[in-house]
Amino acid sequence: MSDFAIEVEGLAKSYGQTEVVKGISFSVRHGEIFGFLGPNGAGKTTSIRMMIGEVPFSNGKISILGHSIPSQTHQTRTRVGVVPDYQNLYDRITIRQNLEFFSALNNVSSSRVDEVLAEVFLTEHQYKACKDLSRGLRQRALIARGLLHKPALFFLDEPTSALDPHSARLIRELVLKLKSNGTTVFLTTHYMEEADQLCDRLAIMNAGEIVACDSPENLKKNFGRKSVRVEYLEHEMKQMTEYSLETTDDTGIVADLLRAGRILKIHSQEATLEEVFMKVTGARWKSGSEEVEI
Repeated sequence: MSDFAIEVEGLAKSYGQTEVVKGISFSVRHGEIFGFLGPNGAGKTTSIRMMIGEVPFSNGKISILGHSIPSQTHQTRTRVGVVPDYQNLYDRITIRQNLEFFSALNNVSSSRVDEVLAEVFLTEHQYKACKDLSRGLRQRALIARGLLHKPALFFLDEPTSALDPHSARLIRELVLKLKSNGTTVFLTTHYMEEADQLCDRLAIMNAGEIVACDSPENLKKNFGRKSVRVEYLEHEMKQMTEYSLETTDDTGIVADLLRAGRILKIHSQEATLEEVFMKVTGARWKSGSEEVEI
């Protein structure tokens, strides 16, 4: 058995003369949460659709749970769960009826419906028609549907996009619970804080290419800024200045302030994933609900 739930090598996809995925390679270990970050149009959703066998690819190799895609896609169906970036529920029937319908289609025991309703905190909402659900409840219903067959690998395409903070927090908790149960999670997101909180490793994709891939901590360490904010006295007035720890000029100033006994406080400035993204792509990026021009 391979050490990896997903292995992608040289994956490429073109529509006419436009190459939307440009020969990307990466691997995802069993039991980890792997993040795909990038702006709209970066190629994230197309990459997922190729990995689950929905879209043919122009070049490269894909292995999912030890099976070659697309020739062995049918052998992964019962072991892979997918929550797409569109909310495709049957609106005229209830959450429970949606789950019962899909459990019957996939030869899953009806008792599993009650289990997933409880797992995603939907038991009290199970008899609501899907047309009447908030976006957050619909998203949780989609996750419940994807979990019916207890997948070993779960694809989540921007699961918290446009959700209120409470719904987003519940879904992040569900993702962490999946990992604790041994499920491999492949997560795309626009939100840096979410990626930092959830992902063991992540890839940053831009314009069809992977421009960085590592753990959040290593990415911040390797690409982020290293600085401190220093509160000090200047002519008996408090001043606050940020100094880089990567230039001799700035470190020399901090050392002089220390020797002179003028420093009141020093605050470490931890690097953020937003700064990593700025360095490797220089594009627009979302931070929480705000869009940042970089």
